[in-house]
Amino acid sequence: MDLSVVFYGTGGSVPTARRATACVLIRAGGERVLIDCGEGAQRQMMHSTGLVQVDEILITHLHADHYLGLPGLLKTYDLLDRQAPLRIAGPLGLRGLFDALRRVFGKIRYQVELVELAPGDSLAHTDAGFEMQAFEVEHLMPANGYAFVEAERPGRFDTDAARSLGVKDVQDFGRLQRGETVPGADGEVRPDQVLGEARPGRKVVLTGDTAPCEMTRIAAHEAQLLVHDGTFADEESARAAETGHTTASQAAKLAVEAKVKMLALVHISSRYHVGAVLDEARETFPESHAVRDFDLVEIPFPERGVPRLVESGAKEDRAEQRSPA
Repeated sequence: MDLSVVFYGTGGSVPTARRATACVLIRAGGERVLIDCGEGAQRQMMHSTGLVQVDEILITHLHADHYLGLPGLLKTYDLLDRQAPLRIAGPLGLRGLFDALRRVFGKIRYQVELVELAPGDSLAHTDAGFEMQAFEVEHLMPANGYAFVEAERPGRFDTDAARSLGVKDVQDFGRLQRGETVPGADGEVRPDQVLGEARPGRKVVLTGDTAPCEMTRIAAHEAQLLVHDGTFADEESARAAETGHTTASQAAKLAVEAKVKMLALVHISSRYHVGAVLDEARETFPESHAVRDFDLVEIPFPERGVPRLVESGAKEDRAEQRSPA
C-alpha cells in the first residue's frame, strides 16, 4: 500500500502569504484522512492535489486555526453532490462546535458522523489495514494527537520451502499467506513453515499544538514520521511553556528519544526566520525538516527504505494529473 503525507498548511496561528494554517492529509492506499482543517483548506487542495474527497477528518483541538476551513469544505462537498458519508472526529466539545458551525454551512445532504474521541480511543480502517489512534497531548484545552498505525504484515513467503513440502497450487500459496493450512506431500502445511517473521507496519504521528510530553514520546516510538509543533525558538522556551507549545529543539530531543526516522516541524511562528529555528533542531536531530505548504513525505515499508521528503511534491502530483498521456 502506498503511503504519503501531504502538507496543505504548515504555519502558526495566523496564515501568511507563504503558509496556511494547520492541515495535513494522510494518503494510505485508497483512503484519505485529513488532520485538522485550517482556514482555506479547500483552496490549498485546489492549488495542489485537487479537491480531495476525504473519508475522515480528525481535529486535534478546538482552537479556530485548526477548524476554520471546515464550513467551506463541507459546503463545497454538498454543492458537488457528494454521496459518500464523512466521519469527523475530535476531542470532547466537537459536537458543540459542529452545532455552532451549522449556522455557517447550513444543510448538507450527505451523512456526517461525529465522533468525540478520548485519549486511547481509535478509529478503525479495517479494509485498508490501519487505525487512527488518539493520544493525549498537553495544550491549553483538551487536545488529541493522532497516530496512524498500520497492522503488522505477514513475513515473506518462501516459495521454495512451500514447493519442497508438496504445495504446488499458487492458490494454496495465497491461503498460506492468509494464515490457513493447506494439503502437502506429507500432510498439512502450516503458515509458520513457509513464512518468515512478521514484518512491522508503518507509523505516522501528528501532535497538533502541544508542549513536549511523555505521551507523544510513547505514541511516536519508532515511527517513520513525527509531525510536531515547533512554534518557538530556544530563546523563547519560557513562552512556549506558558502557551502550551514546543521549541524546535525540544521537538528534536523528543524525536531522538522516540527513535523516529524523520521529524517534520510545523506551526513555526512567523516571527522567526525558519532556517534559524531549523538549525536549532538539527543540532539535536539531523533528520529534522521545516516542511512547507505543498511538501509531501513518501513513506515506504521499513524494509524498503526511509521516508523521503519531496519539496512541493503535492503540486508535482497535480501537474502529472494534468499532463496528457
